[in-house]
Amino acid sequence: MLPVTADTLHDAALYAGIAVLAATLSFAGPRERRRGPLVLAGIALVLLAALWVLKQWGTALPNRTLYDIAREGVLALLAVVVIRAVLQFVAGTLLARFNVPSLVVDVLLGLALIVYALVRLDVVGVNLAGIVTTSAVITGAIAFSAQEVLGALWAGLSLQAERTLRIGDWIRFDGSVGQVESIRWRTTAIRTHSKELVIIPNAKLIKEKVQIVSRTTGKAWPKRLVPFSADYDHAPGMVTRVVLEALSQAEIPNAVPGQPVTCYCSGFGESGIDYVVYYHVADYEDAKVSDSDILAHVFAALHRHGIRIPYPQRDVHVDRVSPEAAMRRELSARLQALSRIGLFATLTDEERNALAASLERHPFAAGDTLFRQGDAADSLYILSTGRLAIYDDAGGTRRRLASLAAPDYVGEMGLLTGQPRVATVVAEDEAVCFRVDKAGFDAILTRRPEIAEGLSLVLAQRQADNDATLAALPPEDRGRRARSRAVELVRRIRQFFSLHG
Repeated sequence: MLPVTADTLHDAALYAGIAVLAATLSFAGPRERRRGPLVLAGIALVLLAALWVLKQWGTALPNRTLYDIAREGVLALLAVVVIRAVLQFVAGTLLARFNVPSLVVDVLLGLALIVYALVRLDVVGVNLAGIVTTSAVITGAIAFSAQEVLGALWAGLSLQAERTLRIGDWIRFDGSVGQVESIRWRTTAIRTHSKELVIIPNAKLIKEKVQIVSRTTGKAWPKRLVPFSADYDHAPGMVTRVVLEALSQAEIPNAVPGQPVTCYCSGFGESGIDYVVYYHVADYEDAKVSDSDILAHVFAALHRHGIRIPYPQRDVHVDRVSPEAAMRRELSARLQALSRIGLFATLTDEERNALAASLERHPFAAGDTLFRQGDAADSLYILSTGRLAIYDDAGGTRRRLASLAAPDYVGEMGLLTGQPRVATVVAEDEAVCFRVDKAGFDAILTRRPEIAEGLSLVLAQRQADNDATLAALPPEDRGRRARSRAVELVRRIRQFFSLHG
């Protein structure tokens, strides 16, 4: 029996003091790394108390073997606690800014425990030389059986030493794309977009191809590829120009601002021409959401310009609604949109039908720009569904002026007087507008020039109601100011449409 002496207890108290000191100094480091050293210091003090109990009353145990096991067990646990406390203090406090991987701490702990075991075996009188010389066969068998484990350990150390992968990186491996959550001594864990946890052996990671799609540093934003198709009726140059113009003006939250968006023709498919959009994504975890936003803007832009997204040519589609019925339904929607707008209240049914036939249906995705401040104008937009935001971009600083909800209209001065756009209009959400251009309205005003007077009164009244300088005027003064404006608007409308009389 090797009793617990006063020297042993003194040394144990010194080691426990080291754990307590490491816990105290850990308060100089990050708050989230203090809990571990404090818990380890508490365990060290409990083990020191257990060793003191063994010194006082352990010799009363009836079995020597039980006493030896208790003594060595307490000392081994104390060694583990003290070594881990020191390693956590060094890695988590002294070297916190270097972000030391947990795998390095685990390996150092293992090596330190091996050294402790060898020293302790020598203290209790075990002949290490005899064990080594008489168990060569057993040692070789153990080494052979553990070669896979050692290979995994070496792979983990290589990944950490070379900084091949880092916590937070997004990688593509063996068909899975996920964010690196942990790198242990044997495996690496990644979390996919669908929140599935994939465990990959480190030995496999260093042998096969790994694609790093996004670094956790955030200094280089990954590019995303979004494919789409368009029919053969339109030249690729026109399609790419339409898409690029729409995406350059769109507001996509997860796209990196200032980074160029590109669009290329990638091939000729069975049903249409294939294209791809490349853009930089800020947060790869939400990449699929921004891909969807890109496709929404592409769809709306193609639809506005009459570019069809093709169906597979091998499929047979049976339309349950006749073309005549579809045309009647579309005309009814246009007439309904016109009837909601007071600007066209003076039109006869025949004139309203003629104007409805000339309308162009324009869908807009959230963030799409209808027109910008200062653009040349000769059209008006009737908002059928959705919401629009109006901004003042003068001076290079955007200022929100108002918000329009369906049914409403915007751009009337451009249609009736050709005046350049005085504000920028952006779709706040998915919106559908009907576009009225000068060509469609010209024939109506030519046949009935007197309509211009009614239109001018409606426009003048609307301007007067929206003019901040008139907010404090009584209704009769506001009406007088509106009538004086109407005279000037009539003159400008007649001049723009070349009306005489």
